[in-house]
Amino acid sequence: MPSFDTRVPAVLVRLDRNPFHHGTLGAARSLGRAGIPVHAVLESLTSPAARSRYVHGVHLRPDTTSPDDEADALARRLLRLAEEVRAPALLVPLDDISALALAAHRTELTDRYLLPDQSSEQLVRVADKAELAETCRALSLPHPRTEIPTSADEAAVMAWSLGLPVVTKWSRPWLLPPGTGLRSTSIARSLAEVRALFARTGEAGSRLLLQRLLPPGRDLDWFCHGYADSDGGCAARATGLKERSWPDGAGLTAVGRWAANPMVERMTGDLLAALGYRGVFDLDFRLDRSTGAYHLLDFNPRPGAQFRLFADGDGLDVVRAMHLDLTGRPVPAHTPAYGRRFVVENYAALSVLASPRRRYATEPDAPHAGTETAWFAADDPAPTLSMARAWLLHVLRKGLVTFRRLLRSGRPRGATVVSPPAARTPSSQMNRR
Repeated sequence: MPSFDTRVPAVLVRLDRNPFHHGTLGAARSLGRAGIPVHAVLESLTSPAARSRYVHGVHLRPDTTSPDDEADALARRLLRLAEEVRAPALLVPLDDISALALAAHRTELTDRYLLPDQSSEQLVRVADKAELAETCRALSLPHPRTEIPTSADEAAVMAWSLGLPVVTKWSRPWLLPPGTGLRSTSIARSLAEVRALFARTGEAGSRLLLQRLLPPGRDLDWFCHGYADSDGGCAARATGLKERSWPDGAGLTAVGRWAANPMVERMTGDLLAALGYRGVFDLDFRLDRSTGAYHLLDFNPRPGAQFRLFADGDGLDVVRAMHLDLTGRPVPAHTPAYGRRFVVENYAALSVLASPRRRYATEPDAPHAGTETAWFAADDPAPTLSMARAWLLHVLRKGLVTFRRLLRSGRPRGATVVSPPAARTPSSQMNRR
């Protein structure tokens, strides 16, 4: 294991209200096992990640409704928190809105915290889906054909031109209000669905994008994670194959495998160099078999939730690389562990239930480098139990909503159905990453 400066604590930051974000727990365990004190800014003191033995202190996220107010409130909260933790501390954003908020307030935070050299303009260029499409166009990087409608009629015409089904994305998914049912990415199978989504633009808070759906299939979805250090080097960079996702075809990684893909690595390196990017990154690609081109689908300027897939034999991963670099220590070369798998238990179970017979091609001579689970860890069992309880309540709540909808749709006109009171369960919004 590399030699860490354990005098420098880490503060994990997540403004998203999703208690099932396993990447937060992965970051806490990764840094905590290296002897680094970990604090976390989360949505709840009872979040599963807050139960980890490796989290020394849990601090509530600011309770605001406006993203701009949220960013300002987060900066104030972190400045107060700097008095409790031993400064300077490393800041690790775990969702897009946190990364953007930290970049926007970087100047005032750098006296107390360690952050990569990033600007909010630079991050918006890749995190905003419309800006990313334009960035790819400017750099001649393969990207699915993307249209941005300005009316419901135009949305229908564009969707018909792209071909149904069509991928729909909100340009700035971090602005989606919780509890609306709106997803950052979804697949619309009819013009009526496209029109209905466009009608919710004001509610979503950003523009609706329509993208050509690249045909899904086995071994087509890849991702590349890494850390670009202060000198622009990228020692901790690796590619993985998405074996199962949830939702299927347009969702987060439920099962991933570390696999070599020189073309994706080369495209990632060229993009980072063109952008002058620094910090952790998580890129999603899909291969278009008809052309042989890998299309960039998403660029997340922070650790992907499945980043622990790429922990090598010495324990080096992107958050550890970030800590080493920003504390002035060398980042050793990443040693590939091809064949290593990462399984997100709750989403993998849903994926198997939805497509039990789905099979992915595997290399006959592919090495087996072990499997890491997102939630279960023998040295840290409490978060697993907490997640299981919260997940059960979540599933029961969703089931109750579906049951009530079926009752309403099936009862005779004029009939009255008395429904039982809704159970009080923590609400959550499942994100792509």
